[in-house]
Parts: sequence; C-alpha cells; structure tokens
Amino acid sequence: MSQLSSARYGKDNVRVYKVHRDEKTGVHTVVEMTVCVLLEGDIETSYTEADNSVVVATDSMKNTVYGVYPWPQNLKQDISNGLTKVMAKQHPVTPPELFASILSSHFIETYSHIHAAHVKVITHRWTRMTIDGKPHPHSFIRDGAETRNVEAVARRGGGITIHSGISGLLVLKSTGSAFHGYIRNEYTTLPEVWDRILSTEVECGWTWKPFAGLSAVRQSVPKFDRAWQASRDITLKTFAEDNSASVQNTMYKMCDAILAAVPDVATVDYSLPNKHYFEISGFPSCGVPDRGANKKADLSWHKGLKNTGKDAEVYAPQSNPNGLIQCTVTRQPKSKL
Repeated sequence: MSQLSSARYGKDNVRVYKVHRDEKTGVHTVVEMTVCVLLEGDIETSYTEADNSVVVATDSMKNTVYGVYPWPQNLKQDISNGLTKVMAKQHPVTPPELFASILSSHFIETYSHIHAAHVKVITHRWTRMTIDGKPHPHSFIRDGAETRNVEAVARRGGGITIHSGISGLLVLKSTGSAFHGYIRNEYTTLPEVWDRILSTEVECGWTWKPFAGLSAVRQSVPKFDRAWQASRDITLKTFAEDNSASVQNTMYKMCDAILAAVPDVATVDYSLPNKHYFEISGFPSCGVPDRGANKKADLSWHKGLKNTGKDAEVYAPQSNPNGLIQCTVTRQPKSKL
C-alpha cells in the first residue's frame, strides 16, 4: 500500500508590474515582481481520489495576485466561485515582505481547508534614470540582474515566517584575496595563492524572528527596507575591504555584521559560487588557455611577454566547474545564568 506523504501546489511565474502615479508631482514609481503561490492543506483526495472539490484553481491564485476583481459585495458567493479579494491592485506591493504576508494570510483566511500558504516574491530592479543631472520622473533602467527576494509562509495557528534576501548580485575585486594553507594530498593540483581575483554572485538571505500574524508584520514595515539596505551595504563593504583569507571567512564576517545590524533577524545565510579568472597561458596552437599542467606557463612564446604572478594582467573568465561555498549563521542562545 502507498500513501501521500506531503503535497503542495499553486501558481508559479506570475509576473506583475505596478505603477504609482503622483498626480501632484508627476513622478511615477514602478515595481516589477515575479510571484509564486503554493498551498498546503486538506487536499489529499485531489491526488488520491480525483476529487477536485478541494482544489483552489491555480488560475484563481493568479487572479488573487493581480487583484483583477474588486472587493466583492457578496463575499461568500464570490469565494464559492473561486474569486478572491487580495491583490496587487488593492494593496501595497512594497515592501515585498508585507505584500507576501498579505497574500499568504489571505489564502488561509479564505479557505478553511488550507493550512499553509507559501508566497515567494522576486522584485526586479528598475532604477530611475538621471537625465542632465536630474532624476527623470517616469523613465527607468534595468541596471543588473540583481533581485530582492522574499518568501512568506502563513500557517493556520502558527503565525507568519519571512525569509528575505538578495540574489544575483555580481561582484568582483582584482586584489585583496588569498587562498593557501589548505589540505594537500595526492589529489591536489591547485597552487596556493597569496593574491588573486575574487568574484562571486551573491545569494544572501536573512530569516526574521516569527511574526504572530499580519498585524505584527504591518507594525514592522519600516524595518524591512532598512534591513535590505543594511544587508546589501554590509555585503559590499565587507567584500571590498576584507583582506580575504578565504570565501568562508569573508562570508562569516558578513553574516556576523548583519546579525549585529538587524536585531529582529534570527539567522543569516549566504551562498557564494566562485567566478574563476585564470591567467592566460599555454601556446597559440592550443586554441584555448591551458588549464592543465601548463596553467602557470606565461606568454613568453610571444616576444618574451610575462603574464603570471605579479606580471599577470590578462585573464580568461571561466564558467565551470566552480567552487560553491555556503553557510548559515545564527545567534548564540542567551545564557540562563
């Protein structure tokens, strides 16, 4: 015999764009998001018995995100029709922690058989253009792939948990990084280095202390943007200024600093892949830089050029394989003494 151990379902890749137009100043503010909604609850029979009576249609979830329906005059009738009241149209979408909490709370409040709602909001960058030294009122530029990510989970009787984060923040520094003193054995070919290029694409997250409910999230609204800005600033400052002995040590310093700066955060996590840059080496007949035994060969084959160590100026960016370093840092429990 078999049994359904766990299940959740929903709508993914709901793309939303919202513009706020200030009629007095003529200034527009824009937000673009990608939203995912996943529901859990008493939905087992939809899997095991083909019983769709417990299914909230994923199209209804999409409409909930958009807010295409006005506040219903007859709420019970509209709920029975699968229409809902929540909504990018009727509610603020910033900060994303609030919007995700509103959405997730809505689903468990509206559908009695739904016990948990997971809502992930990815906010894409649109930075206001500066034209002739002045911020333009309604023109923007996508200045990178970096996103601000939030996942809120509302559980019936369990409050709301929120994980915020930064993704796709690509950084590089051309010095101030070393890597040596690691385990060496018959499998080791990597040479020790005391100065190297360090580059990574930052995945950083922080988990807030649990919220009792939506009202508690609303009370914390001013903290969310400040925490995002502080975490981003700490990441960049530590990356730039730390004389890095390893990615592991640098990322721990980042986590420690964020915990100190944002008291309401319980844990901080990072995932940092190495973006390797190797010195151009080998011989022209190779077609590509030699990453094997001749990795440290210089360019002396062409007019005696040197391009290793302190003379290195030309590098070949690499795609894979790459190192991947991850960690989660929590607060130490307070002593009972």
